[in-house]
Amino acid sequence: MISFYIHIPFCKRKCAYCDFLSGFDVKDTQKYVDALLNEISSFKTDKKIKSIFIGGGTPSVIDSRYTAEIMRCVKDNFTLVSDCEISIETNPGTLDEEKLSAYKNAGINRLSMGIQSFDDALLKTLGRIHDSRTARDNFALAKKYFDNINMDLMFALPNQSLDNWRNTLKTAVLLEPTHISAYSLIIEENTPFYDKYTSIDENIDREMYYYAKKFLSENGYIQYEISNFAKQGYECRHNLVYWQGGDYKGFGLGAASLINNFRLKNTDDMRKYLNGIYVVESLGLDMDDQMKEFVILGLRCTDGIDTDLFKARFNADIYDIFGETLDKHIHSGLLKKHNNMLKLTEKGIDLSNMVFVDII
Repeated sequence: MISFYIHIPFCKRKCAYCDFLSGFDVKDTQKYVDALLNEISSFKTDKKIKSIFIGGGTPSVIDSRYTAEIMRCVKDNFTLVSDCEISIETNPGTLDEEKLSAYKNAGINRLSMGIQSFDDALLKTLGRIHDSRTARDNFALAKKYFDNINMDLMFALPNQSLDNWRNTLKTAVLLEPTHISAYSLIIEENTPFYDKYTSIDENIDREMYYYAKKFLSENGYIQYEISNFAKQGYECRHNLVYWQGGDYKGFGLGAASLINNFRLKNTDDMRKYLNGIYVVESLGLDMDDQMKEFVILGLRCTDGIDTDLFKARFNADIYDIFGETLDKHIHSGLLKKHNNMLKLTEKGIDLSNMVFVDII
């Protein structure tokens, strides 16, 4: 099986922290969708589609008829598994009943809503187009159409207190999303935040993270990945494809793919993309790269990695390949093993980059 990612690069306004390939003029939507449909229909595979993720940008900023066209093109050209998870990213302030109804009719069965905070001052600092009331209203409206909704939240924001973060989490839980992604702010180069803020206070960042884990667990959310929490049975299947090393095909501007151990990268030049130039980079992963990715991505999940599966996939014992590094971090308390499973400890989740760098 294979998964699809479909990139919609348009936004009403680019957020102050965002370094994603986004923010293009919506007036180019028709030309872009025409190119996107051409790319999708020209791809050939006999594999069934297990998940689809329409991301951005802000996919909900474009007219829903374009989304329906995209979904129609996918269904006309490929076979979807009966319970295919089909997600679309949305932002408060870009949703209404017409769009939500159209998404549902197009076969979309999961929403991801970029709320980030329920504090109006922080939303303004982030450059979001919505306020907290709009976020709550749009979420309540979305629940009329969808049972499975993710909520994106950010912490360790400039001038954000622990009490503020507690209030955001409390409001989020009261709205009852089935999934919550909680990320700490990363200040990226070439963003307004990079010029304005130097760094994040690590102590505050960790305090907020620990509180989120405890509070969400107490309210029925299971942590299944470093930054992701879900009600039982609502883990994001599309994201698990990435972390478990599955094949995925990316369509659209700048989209990435992993197919049969080849990494593909689409052009990030809009002019080239509209002229039918799609994939511009291709890199084969050798066995060493494949093993490293299996370990690093797998350790992001709280279940960890199955060492028997590693042996079956690579015909090698994980401890023969990475034994020195793994033993070092088991002894330092960052990793633990139980039977055939190897996973990060609580301390290891905090210091996961140390483990990942050593594996690389």
